[in-house]
Amino acid sequence: MQKPRWKTVGGTLLRVAAVWAVSTLTMLALAGILPDFSLKSGDGDTATQIAITAASGAGAFGVLSALVWPLLVRALLLMPALVLGLLVFVLNGSMLLIALSVNPDGRGAAEPETAVVVAAVMSAASSATSTFLTVRDDGAYRRRLARLAVRRRRRLGEDGGSDEPPGTVFLQLDGVGHAVLREALRERENRPPGMPTVAGWLQSTHKVTPWRTDWSSQTGASQLGILHGSNEDVPAFRWYEKKTGEVMVSNRPTSAAVLQRRAAARARHDGLLTVDGASRGNLFTGGADQLALVLSVAARRGKHNRSRSGYFAYFADPANATRTAVSFLAEVVREICQSTRAKLRRETPRVKRGGLYPFIRAFATVVERDVVVTAVMGDILSGRTAIYADLVAYDEVAHHSGPRSRDARQVLARLDRSIALIAKVAEHAPRDYRIVLLSDHGQSPGETFAGAYGLRLEDLVRAGCGLPVSRRAGRTPSGAEAREAGRAALHRPEKPGVDGDGWCGGREAPADVADDGSAGDTAVSDPIVLASGNLGLISFPDVPGRMSREQIDARHPALLRTLADHPGVGFVLVRSEAHGAVVLGADGAEHRLDTGEVFGASPLTLFGPGAESAVRRTAHFRNTPDIMVNSAYDPAPGTVHAFEEQIGSHGGLGGEQGHPFLLWPAGLTPPVAAGEELVGAERVHQVLRRWLEEADGPQVPEEEAATAPAEVAAAEAPAAPEASAARTPAEAEVPAEPRPTKAPDVTTAGLERAPTVTSAGPAVTADSTV
Repeated sequence: MQKPRWKTVGGTLLRVAAVWAVSTLTMLALAGILPDFSLKSGDGDTATQIAITAASGAGAFGVLSALVWPLLVRALLLMPALVLGLLVFVLNGSMLLIALSVNPDGRGAAEPETAVVVAAVMSAASSATSTFLTVRDDGAYRRRLARLAVRRRRRLGEDGGSDEPPGTVFLQLDGVGHAVLREALRERENRPPGMPTVAGWLQSTHKVTPWRTDWSSQTGASQLGILHGSNEDVPAFRWYEKKTGEVMVSNRPTSAAVLQRRAAARARHDGLLTVDGASRGNLFTGGADQLALVLSVAARRGKHNRSRSGYFAYFADPANATRTAVSFLAEVVREICQSTRAKLRRETPRVKRGGLYPFIRAFATVVERDVVVTAVMGDILSGRTAIYADLVAYDEVAHHSGPRSRDARQVLARLDRSIALIAKVAEHAPRDYRIVLLSDHGQSPGETFAGAYGLRLEDLVRAGCGLPVSRRAGRTPSGAEAREAGRAALHRPEKPGVDGDGWCGGREAPADVADDGSAGDTAVSDPIVLASGNLGLISFPDVPGRMSREQIDARHPALLRTLADHPGVGFVLVRSEAHGAVVLGADGAEHRLDTGEVFGASPLTLFGPGAESAVRRTAHFRNTPDIMVNSAYDPAPGTVHAFEEQIGSHGGLGGEQGHPFLLWPAGLTPPVAAGEELVGAERVHQVLRRWLEEADGPQVPEEEAATAPAEVAAAEAPAAPEASAARTPAEAEVPAEPRPTKAPDVTTAGLERAPTVTSAGPAVTADSTV
């Protein structure tokens, strides 16, 4: 039965009065505690005068928070979210000073730094009171939901019927492998599961299965395939494209935009979320119109960029902004304490966690989580049909603390609470919702390549090429051995001594070699070495097209054997003019993927079933580098060696990094038939698309996306064994975009840290893979 209007208005006025009273009492309490905050004049006032001053100040502050704060946030919308979060305190304190200044009696004063504290406490108190009263009033909650539902039906022109098909929420827990999830759902020593909400689902309403990633087990390739249906020509998290001379980085806005356009051209549709969809915290839009913290549109400017406007609703509430800012600082302190504890305990393996990392972690685990979860709840209350959101907190922490560390388990517990909050809101939504949990990859633990062997992949490549290496790397056994082998193969005597830059072994370049591997007149540039977890990529920029094994051997006779025989390397992929794609292993082992011939023990056997097909697929990408290196893998502990500064890594083959999970409501059809394995991100896209269709949800358009016919044709054309120097029609339609010259924007899904590539030498990046 609907309440009379007078009761509704009366209830609203009572809630406003209660919030006002709590704010007034909070201000009075702070005035008695803080020495630099006063509500009385210098001559002294009565208790009544002080109470009136507090009430007027609290009322003015409440009005400013309700009317002025949203305008300030919208005006500062283009400011990075991290900076905006830190400005919350200053803006709140400024509004308090204004509220005190409008007091007609002229009473009330506070120092600026004290005003910041008072405003933060008052915002938190008023928000908590308002939330408590609203939640207690079920009628007010239902009326809010009804207004949202009516607003949506008017927008879509619907008749307001209640037979709307269910919506679907896809929540991606970035980097959570299937085995890690299973461990978090089990009870241990009479302790409840680390993720009780998800554990309860699995016992009653949901089912879970692992799936296997492509060779490139990282968010760029996986999420592109899941959201857009194609991850063709994405060999790693970052790679060098010879045709454009650019390094593509999956978490760089310009690169993400190019990858999204290429995928749409190949798949012939705009993505999984094309119809009434929302994309939150992802690298790519998935074709959605409603966006927040989406990287592929972060470089856009103007009214068409909704990536930043998506978090306006969150920061429009000063209490939300204050709570997130406080939690952000608390997370920074938590990381500093945890890293210090690990150092004091001499835990191994361990990587450096200083510099900006505490702030990067706090952004991923607090700011992004809060904004994404709030945006998803808003989408649910608005009744959107398909929502896909990425929660990156676990992945960021596990990279530096380890996939099974105490730090990572704590993050999983907090993510479980976020999932429970979303599920609670879904119970009150204007339509039914099905919640699907999935991950894009797992993580494999292990000491870094540099930590285990004393040299980086860059040093090993340079040594195998007979190029100078750093003094530290040259003194390691593997570095010295590789350097001697390289120089002996090139018939060069060792030059003793170390120059001023700390490089040993001389600085002369190898003899000039033409594109066919013979001696030529052109200068030979150093190789470009990039890292993507435990996957290394080596390119020779002065040679157009992909170099063959024969060309590499002619130019650098010792390089391939130096790499393949190193104990930290599992296998090496090259292209042979005579045999096609070839995998090289230690002791002369060789697996010719195109012909099936194997000499010695196949280097891929250790990496489990599916490794051969995954490597063969990547071997024929246009963007595959001259040499690809996968680190060694120890199946007993499941460890790999990252070529980056990560003790939990992903990006290549080996261990749990290639086995994420898919958890779905039991009412949906199973992802695959019994006994069949779910393989590849593109296959996951087909499963999610089928589930949307089962609910009569959005149909991903079958017609071609709005791309040039030449671009579609180029995307579908079979890959040539060796890429030519000319640009394809697809790339002609997608010109290379310049690298951003301004500071990276942390409002996107993670902090962008692009590698530096110079002609003076190879560049190995050490930033975190998404």
